[in-house]
Amino acid sequence: MGVNLGQLVSKKEIEMSDLQGKKIGIDSYNVLYQFLSSIRSRDGQPLMDSKGKVTSHITGLLYRTVNLLEAGVKPVFAFDGKHHELKAKTIQERIKIRTDAGIKLEKARTDGDLEGIRKYSQQSMRLTEEMVNEAKKLVEYMGLPVVQAKSEGEAQLAVMCAQGEIFGVGSQDYDSLLFGAPFLIKNLTVTGRKKLPNKNVYIDVKTELIGLPDTLKSLNISREKLIWLALLLGTDFNEKFPNIGPKKALKLVQENNSFEEIIKKTEFEPEFDWKEVENIFLNPDYNLDYKIQFKEPDTERLIDFLCGQHDFSEERVKNAINKITAKAQEKGNQTALSQWG
Repeated sequence: MGVNLGQLVSKKEIEMSDLQGKKIGIDSYNVLYQFLSSIRSRDGQPLMDSKGKVTSHITGLLYRTVNLLEAGVKPVFAFDGKHHELKAKTIQERIKIRTDAGIKLEKARTDGDLEGIRKYSQQSMRLTEEMVNEAKKLVEYMGLPVVQAKSEGEAQLAVMCAQGEIFGVGSQDYDSLLFGAPFLIKNLTVTGRKKLPNKNVYIDVKTELIGLPDTLKSLNISREKLIWLALLLGTDFNEKFPNIGPKKALKLVQENNSFEEIIKKTEFEPEFDWKEVENIFLNPDYNLDYKIQFKEPDTERLIDFLCGQHDFSEERVKNAINKITAKAQEKGNQTALSQWG
């Protein structure tokens, strides 16, 4: 879920054309969960092939990626490695939420509650190792870079962004800012309108550019203090401080010059090692052994994987491949996708 910084960061609505020609790191786990949640049939069930295997994740990955490529974006996909041990509690909490949702889903099915089926089907969805491997295969067959993170995918991309290897990080979470990414792009793989949680209200979704330097300047704090702010609000590595929201957290970090002082002001003694969590963000663990290389799409493997194994329409898949290839040929020397980099 990440830290809740939405009320505080400096956002700017942009068009996809503003990202033309730029390498954007995609937080793959984040977008795969997004696809599993949002790409559904009318009854709220995930898309499946004839063998009963869920295909929502690869459907979204294929067609949304084609949209990015058509807009001139160069996506680089990073996948999570081994999670830090401090994240174990968060992961267990998420598993419990999905398990409880699964129980409610069965009851909704028994009661014929269509709205409940849609709601709890989304909440109970799990991203399995098999799904992740399928996503990696699809990205590779499309000829796009796959980067295996040492730990958190957002941490890997943040370092790559800070080093100038990519322009920004595409994610729905704000954690990459804490890891030091200069730019975060939200709603990069979201299109159209979005239903607000637990409300029958829809909003138009716009792509947003969030700059770390602009955010720190507008809040009048350092990156270190941004991390303190996140510690107060709760991260994937620690529980939140009680009775503290974004505005109060900002006031505390602005008025104090050490986290020890902040702890005294809150009169709450955290059970977690805040210095260790701070260090996770200030000195993110990342993989140096990666290559950002763009290749020609592997038409034969794409058709076999999508159509042969998962019942995708061959006509639609070939059309998608043609779009990738056509876009590649627009870039330098009228040759291969490898010329993009």
